[in-house]
Amino acid sequence: MKFTMTTHAHEGELAVFLIGMTVRKPWRVDQWARVGAAMAKMQLELQRNKAAADRGEAQWLGFLGGYNCVGPRGPVVVQYWRNAEDIYRYANDARRVHRPAWLELYRKAHGQKHDGGIGLWHETYAVPAGGHESAYGNLPDWGLAKATGSIPLSRRGRTARERMGAA
Repeated sequence: MKFTMTTHAHEGELAVFLIGMTVRKPWRVDQWARVGAAMAKMQLELQRNKAAADRGEAQWLGFLGGYNCVGPRGPVVVQYWRNAEDIYRYANDARRVHRPAWLELYRKAHGQKHDGGIGLWHETYAVPAGGHESAYGNLPDWGLAKATGSIPLSRRGRTARERMGAA
């Protein structure tokens, strides 16, 4: 079997959004289960919108794809978006799952004594065109390549530095 190398097919700007929850008190199921369920609903909404937009049945929100993993302190979601503005637009749209869920969490956290059972965090990276590079060796599409498709690595250059300039 031949060892194959691929890279992501995406060209242009994009945004990488990381969001996670630190479970500080595992016995506070009421806190972390509610947040986990809300996040699952948001992810489902984004996936359904992308599929509907691909079929021409909805306006695309800009979500390219993503995946979930578990870090040493709790769950982490990695998402790829067309740009950072799409993330902000989605997060603040009262018709979407995120905004009402965030307001409810905020109300509960500030309306009563919060015991710190969970911690929430996010990071947003706006990546300009030409500012991203990837290499996947003998793998099915993963990460950004799963979200945007893949091409042979050689189409972008022999080295990471060459591919960074070609993205």
